[in-house]
Amino acid sequence: MSYDTDLLRGILKAAVEGGASDIHIKVGSPVVFRISRQLITIDAPTPTEEWMGKILATMVPPHARRRMDDDREVDFSYYEPGVGRFRTNIFQQRGSFALAMRYVKTQVPSFEELGLMPIIKSIAGAPRGIVLVAGTTGSGKSTTLAAMIEHINANFKKHIVTLEDPIEFVFEDNQSVVEQREIGLDTGSFQAGLKHVLRQDPDIIMVGEMRDAISFQAAISAADTGHLVLSTLHTQNASQSIGRILDFFKPEEREQIRRQLAATLRAVVCQRMVTTVNGGVTPSLEILINTPTVRKMLEENRLEKLGAAIETGREDGMQSFNQALYDLVKAGKINEKEALGKATNPQALEMMFKGIFLDEGRRILS
Repeated sequence: MSYDTDLLRGILKAAVEGGASDIHIKVGSPVVFRISRQLITIDAPTPTEEWMGKILATMVPPHARRRMDDDREVDFSYYEPGVGRFRTNIFQQRGSFALAMRYVKTQVPSFEELGLMPIIKSIAGAPRGIVLVAGTTGSGKSTTLAAMIEHINANFKKHIVTLEDPIEFVFEDNQSVVEQREIGLDTGSFQAGLKHVLRQDPDIIMVGEMRDAISFQAAISAADTGHLVLSTLHTQNASQSIGRILDFFKPEEREQIRRQLAATLRAVVCQRMVTTVNGGVTPSLEILINTPTVRKMLEENRLEKLGAAIETGREDGMQSFNQALYDLVKAGKINEKEALGKATNPQALEMMFKGIFLDEGRRILS
């Protein structure tokens, strides 16, 4: 190994051993780790333009190199032997390339290790339909999706095909057969991969992220023909996710898509990461299940009622963010200040802490 690759390996090794989730490297500035959601400068040589050029020449695979040269940014998965796998984003800033790398644990975490509710196991076991894991950047969507795939892989004899940009967790065949396709390496785009995936005899299709109308239409068609489709979506809550999907489509297309969603959607699981009392992180989940009541709301375009349906649907496995945060506080996992800072409606959550709740008619009860 050269000094350049030794230095990169040392940085990555220190990140893994120090419990960092993310690594930020740019020319002329100290290397920074994100540990327990805090940015921490580390003691390492400051990257130079020359060093960055040599590192990129060795670490960027050919298919990603073309995209990096054309777009000045690219995503790919980087594996450092003996250290681990990293989801890597290269981008240009102030005329120089920079790296943002996220450590991907080799072992796919279980639902229990992630602190996910038992209902998630039931959702992952759905025979068909669309299941969406929603949330903002850094909310753990990819990890939850991987846990779902690993649960299916360990318990069901299914053919699973994934479309990922890039591949993060690597799955070994267990009860299921898992085939992972990386955008740019194994297929040109999500749209191209989805166009041909039904010819590959899948039972389950996992799409790393739904980004446009073409992808969603393909997912709906796959679910409509008896497949289970798992994917992620960038939204802040479960009820908002439906509107976000419809926004991908032209106004004249939305009624048909809404009705198709009513027939094919199984669940939306939306995540927010919260800081625990011991300094770690745990997910707070809002869950929307497509019950007959929810299905009717979708069919009748009463999307504004979905939030109330979530709050009153706990017997069906649903819960709002406020309910999830309340439970985490009562379980002693997070404090009230953290909960209120992450709440959709802090005032309502504060009332819950005081013993005042809302019944199905939305009246305040003490």
